[in-house]
Amino acid sequence: MHPQVAVRPEPFGALLYHFGTRKLSFLKNRTILAVVRSLAEHPDVRSACRAAGVDDSEQAPYLHALGVLADSHMLVPEEG
Repeated sequence: MHPQVAVRPEPFGALLYHFGTRKLSFLKNRTILAVVRSLAEHPDVRSACRAAGVDDSEQAPYLHALGVLADSHMLVPEEG
């Protein structure tokens, strides 16, 4: 996650706010929140999805959501 992004968990999932770009994003369920929070602990996004309980055949919407978050700079590659 970008260092300027704050996460506020909500009953529906979460709100992400980027203080640099002032963009707000909604995570529509707690599973995608679990995936986002665990990305740094896994070698790739598919592994993070599996760890959150998302089967390979069900990953398409999650991968799309992660791509949207990356395009909006909410998610950035880990440095180092």
